[in-house]
Amino acid sequence: MTDLFSPLTLRGVSFRNRIGVSPMCQYCCAEDGQPTDWHLAHLVSRAVSGAALVMAEASAVTPQGRITPRDLGIWGDQHIRPHARLAAAIAAVGAVPAIQLAHAGRKASRRPPWEVGPAEPGWQTVAPSAIPFDGFATPRAMDEGEIEGTIAAFAAAARRAVQAGYRLIELHAAHGYLIHSFLSPLSNRRNDRWGGDLEGRTRFACEVARAVRAAIPEDMPLVVRISHTDWVDGGWTTEESIELARRLKGLGVDAIDVSSGGIDPAQKVPVGPGYQVPGAEAVRRGAGLPVLAVGMITEPDQAQAIIREGKADMVLLARGFLREPYWAMKAAVSLGRTDALAIPPQYERGWSSLGAMAMDRAIGRPMPALA
Repeated sequence: MTDLFSPLTLRGVSFRNRIGVSPMCQYCCAEDGQPTDWHLAHLVSRAVSGAALVMAEASAVTPQGRITPRDLGIWGDQHIRPHARLAAAIAAVGAVPAIQLAHAGRKASRRPPWEVGPAEPGWQTVAPSAIPFDGFATPRAMDEGEIEGTIAAFAAAARRAVQAGYRLIELHAAHGYLIHSFLSPLSNRRNDRWGGDLEGRTRFACEVARAVRAAIPEDMPLVVRISHTDWVDGGWTTEESIELARRLKGLGVDAIDVSSGGIDPAQKVPVGPGYQVPGAEAVRRGAGLPVLAVGMITEPDQAQAIIREGKADMVLLARGFLREPYWAMKAAVSLGRTDALAIPPQYERGWSSLGAMAMDRAIGRPMPALA
């Protein structure tokens, strides 16, 4: 039976289990967008935990596509070498190194979330239509040349990611950022080929996916993160997400990372444990494509059930890994799957009793607390 610690293969890449680390913005680069020692320590510590997939945070494909001036970037060849350091370190401890390519669109040019407000100095933001997000600066509607140029920027960033040694690429098409803002009728009011009906609104996402697929090796998985619903009447829907996923599948996308919301502050999100999982299951069944599930997945038994019941093919944790960098190891103990652990020899002394502890759990003896 498939469980949380069963291996998974997408194209030519194998994952040691079904646990992944979501991209989490750290907002601590220098203004040149290059990763720092903080990023190295942050990502490698999660890889050491036994997670199969570790994804670097949203990396801007143009300087204007950053959420904040201190976001990670991959818009120039100067970023290849420092990203290569991250990718190599993640791979060295057995995880698949991945990167999320992003453009923040109308939600760019901000301060880090703990400071609030616009970046100073900021820059002109762009979007499909000149509709601001909840008090943010009004973006400029992109012209045809800018749209085509941004598609090319995603492809160029993907080529740099390949050179850096990443083994999976995710496109960020969720949370109200640029690609999502083309998808949603709440933010896309265009009347040209990039807007209007579903065909027009999905065109940008599909063209980015097409360009990136052509720019990367045949054996490299391509994933797209979507918001499966806007949680707003008249917005993007789960049914449209299923149709988009079908189209992306035909373009060579290998899996969908299913999140939700972010386009409009009027959203009414039913937040609770696993609240995004029904959307992931709907996309998986409707599009016939592997999915990655996210959203308040915190407990090993919960994650195990998602995989065993066929609701998703992998679970991704973000805040859970911020609270507990060794979540995957502790999940293996909790689920009696210490046979699946890949403990670095430097850490063996801290985990050497886990096999006995798992056996105690299986036969009903109380387990000692982890010191």
